[in-house]
Amino acid sequence: MIRVLAIGECMVELTHREGDLLSLGCAGDTFNTATYLARLTSPDDVEIDYLTLLGDDHYSDRIVAAMHAEGIGTGRVGRVPGGQPGLYLVRTDAAGERSFTYYRSNSAARGMFGDDAEPGFDGYDVVFLSAISVQILTDPARERLTAALARFRDGGGRVAFDGNYRPAGWPDAATAAARIAELWGLATIGLPTFADEQALSGDRDAESTAERVRAAGVSDVAVKDGAAGCVVFDGRRPVRVPAVPVESVVDSTAAGDAFDAGYLAARFAGADPVAAAGAAQELAAKVIRHRGAIVDPGLLPRRR
Repeated sequence: MIRVLAIGECMVELTHREGDLLSLGCAGDTFNTATYLARLTSPDDVEIDYLTLLGDDHYSDRIVAAMHAEGIGTGRVGRVPGGQPGLYLVRTDAAGERSFTYYRSNSAARGMFGDDAEPGFDGYDVVFLSAISVQILTDPARERLTAALARFRDGGGRVAFDGNYRPAGWPDAATAAARIAELWGLATIGLPTFADEQALSGDRDAESTAERVRAAGVSDVAVKDGAAGCVVFDGRRPVRVPAVPVESVVDSTAAGDAFDAGYLAARFAGADPVAAAGAAQELAAKVIRHRGAIVDPGLLPRRR
């Protein structure tokens, strides 16, 4: 049994359909990955909990219900009296590329690790988080989290990190680059996106990103490179794994989150990095053919 703790923010998602018609869901990068990971793995093999803060409103209740429905543990979900989750709207263009509008400045999740108690990860084998997970925190909370991650890793735990860079959430690119570099120094499984890392570090290609992240001490690296596939290490050198061809992209939302889940699920099951990257590309290709961050369970059911 592998016990995974995902950390982050789950928000209310409003997706534009036709005209002024919107559909309601819930999503967030690490929540999306946790959901797909839960669907890909047997609960006898992988157990997933989610750590966040929510409010005590109807929409927070809805998010907790969604976690239960997906088999994600909610014992680490705190509820803030009078609080509420963040909200975002997503539009997609004719090519399936998405654009987001966020309303999250008062999200309860921004208060994570806000007290003096340091986070505890005892009993978990893997902690998964993203740059957004730390971007939303106060500086003292971020320090508490990184200190706890360092102790967890030094004690033999695995830290899986997605350097998901969203410029609007940072004061400037230099601050983002410094914070994300700090997390690469703590990670054992790295899931960067080349476009993000190029924007922050000037990498010339995904192979360069893979080499740089590996040099930071990350032993297991998979660099997402959109339609060009991804780059992983076969144990000795960077290897490019092609993307799965898709006739038409309906919605690219959560493509990277689905990739993370596919890669982690395959690695947990014993696959080598190249095989795991292939499985991750297959899942991402399935997700981008449908609207919204989380595809209907009928299209991708949970394993039992």
